[in-house]
Amino acid sequence: MATRKNTQSQHAADSHELIRVHGARVNNLKDVSVELPKRRLTVFTGVSGSGKSSLVFGTIAAESQRLINETYSAFVQGFMPTPSRPEVDVLEGLTTAIIVDQQRMGADPRSTVGTATDANAMLRILFSRLGKPHIGPPGAYAFNVPSVRASGAITVERGAKKAVKATFSRTGGMCTRCEGRGTVSDIDLTQLYDDSKSLAEGAFTIPGWKSDSFWTVRVYAESGLLDPDKPIRKYTKKEMHDFLHREPTKVKVEGVNLTYEGLIPKIQKSFLSKDKEALQPHIRAFVERAVTFTTCPECDGTRLSEGARSSKIKRISIADACAMQISDLAAWVRGLDEPSVAPLLTALQRTLDSFVEIGLGYLALDRPAGTLSGGEAQRVKMIRHLGSSLTDTTYVFDEPTAGLHPHDIQRMNGLLLRLRDKGNTVLVVEHKPETIAIADHVVDLGPGAGAAGGAVCFEGTVDGLRSGGTVTGRHFDDRASLKETLRKPTGTLEIRGATANNLHDVDVDIPLGVLAVVTGVAGSGKSSLVHGSIPAGEGVVSVDQSPIRGSRRSNPATYTGLLDPIRKAFAKANGVKPALFSANSEGACPTCNGVGVIYTDLAMMAGVAVTCEDCEGRRFDSSVLEYHLGGRDISEVLAMSVSEAEEFFGSGEAHTPAAHRILDRLADVGLGYLSLGQPLTTLSGGERQRLKLATHMAEKGGVYVLDEPTNGLHLADVEQLLGLLDRLVDSGKSVIVVEHHQAVMAHADWIIDLGPGAGHDGGRIVFEGTPADLVAARSTLTGEHLAEYVGG
Repeated sequence: MATRKNTQSQHAADSHELIRVHGARVNNLKDVSVELPKRRLTVFTGVSGSGKSSLVFGTIAAESQRLINETYSAFVQGFMPTPSRPEVDVLEGLTTAIIVDQQRMGADPRSTVGTATDANAMLRILFSRLGKPHIGPPGAYAFNVPSVRASGAITVERGAKKAVKATFSRTGGMCTRCEGRGTVSDIDLTQLYDDSKSLAEGAFTIPGWKSDSFWTVRVYAESGLLDPDKPIRKYTKKEMHDFLHREPTKVKVEGVNLTYEGLIPKIQKSFLSKDKEALQPHIRAFVERAVTFTTCPECDGTRLSEGARSSKIKRISIADACAMQISDLAAWVRGLDEPSVAPLLTALQRTLDSFVEIGLGYLALDRPAGTLSGGEAQRVKMIRHLGSSLTDTTYVFDEPTAGLHPHDIQRMNGLLLRLRDKGNTVLVVEHKPETIAIADHVVDLGPGAGAAGGAVCFEGTVDGLRSGGTVTGRHFDDRASLKETLRKPTGTLEIRGATANNLHDVDVDIPLGVLAVVTGVAGSGKSSLVHGSIPAGEGVVSVDQSPIRGSRRSNPATYTGLLDPIRKAFAKANGVKPALFSANSEGACPTCNGVGVIYTDLAMMAGVAVTCEDCEGRRFDSSVLEYHLGGRDISEVLAMSVSEAEEFFGSGEAHTPAAHRILDRLADVGLGYLSLGQPLTTLSGGERQRLKLATHMAEKGGVYVLDEPTNGLHLADVEQLLGLLDRLVDSGKSVIVVEHHQAVMAHADWIIDLGPGAGHDGGRIVFEGTPADLVAARSTLTGEHLAEYVGG
């Protein structure tokens, strides 16, 4: 009896059923304490900027990963990122955390969906085993591997040294013309210089190339290789070669040693080697004018050498396989029956089926990774975890429904529940009520955003949230109704014969002067239609989902251009130069160089950031803080929230109309709580999207194209966004929105629905008309879900 009693009594290990967080103070969290049940699905919600990501990613997941890193040897840790311990008093019951976030995949031109998911690696092995004719090992099918041949003498130091003749060769699959990129760039020389002028007359038309610049213009004019007074069109063949293509050569200009290089390689290094999105707007406009990217004529955009394309399995080459829609490729792989590679086929089949299951069957393996949306990138990262046998792991998701049609959200919910049912803890940051509804446990943060957030407003079940009286609870069952009166179009934007990506020769008239919504399931061709067919030129302002780039020195004031009028106002009021009021220039604290903290790198140990003692984190030299505007110094102004600054610069001694206009736009998009000097790296995804929208609102344009502006927005914030869209339309603008959110669809004047499916099953217009007609017809997936949403 005693033995049986001991067996039945609870084991000590069973008491660790909770993840306990006490006193979390990361970013805006105010001593947050929560207890999260393990092996359950917990959803974190709250308005954008309330502290959800700070708690889930910045505290729980960050500490879990840090502790795992510490189990490796000091040597290995030296190669790994070394995050510091989050500011929290107690963290207990953590398990291994796997983070599946919405960070865009690397936009390297050679990174594709296939290389990011290892599907390409498996295909290469498959073709190296079964491909006919056989051309070599897996590397022979890789567009990232160039062919190499070498021969010569090598010295072998074994006993008596002796020279041995050796040859070495490696067969790679890289196309030699485009070097595995699939595109070749052509430079339009007429955009670089005016050939009717000489160098002395200022022939160059490249932005930033001033005639007196030592490093650019004068090195050409005074190199001695060219006649500076001869018009470029009269150059001899040799002079033209020296001017455009000469290898780097040392020359002397006024006694200074400089490197002379042909114009084309110089332009390629200074402009084309950089990410186009990171360039300043006027430089980007120049690059778009001067450089055309065309499909490589040698490999026809497949990136692969002729040898790799010639080797086939059942009349399909690896280039054909990568270009197939993944759902079709999965069917083709299923038809291969070869016992010698059975384990490989099983693994490849499982990966491809995971794509289809997760709703990405419409992609192709050769799709560049940088072109995936945030939601698609997150789902691609999920693929490697779907078939995993790991249990008792913590999976952390950042808005997994981003970019998903209501039809696809049900499928995503099923996947989250499957991960939980295998015995894992699933933590999800989410705004969509459909996903909050399936939670076992809900943590609602708030009550506001930024400094007004960072507290737990509710913790418990979904039913408790509904009746809890928090902002999320009050808006949980909100449903936007169809508008009674619709605006009349003032014109139409005609799109004819659109064939980008999966579009099937689409003809459509998008009405202008109204709020038009383009919708459809993920992969149906919405972005291809809007971004691929509406010319982003004069009068069109396009706000896409590309991420904001910025270091910890960047903040809303620098990103929006707000700091320029503020610096000028301070300079004018104090009779000094504006550069003094920049923490990245002359006004920076000399001790911390304007960062506000002193960072000590401890090699394989976590680095330590200590607030600078001289400036006390204010980033400016003490002498600069003696200058005031309206009774405030520059550090006090940067510590203000947008709402406070709007009032401060709106009247009185500090009245600055240029600054006030920018602050008005920031308040308009619901960012009144952000402080002007808050580093961009601490902003949430929804805040960055709205910051970008506020910046673009300054551009002169009659047509606004917005790509899923509700991403990262709380239910309460969506109402504010709809108000903003209405104000834009009422001021005479045309607004075209690519969107899945039913509240935006219901609020539209006109809806264009693409489908009926994704990939080659989509790309057609399945409905165009008013939201009321779409609800009444219920003829499409969107129509059914919208009718259910509005209770039609």
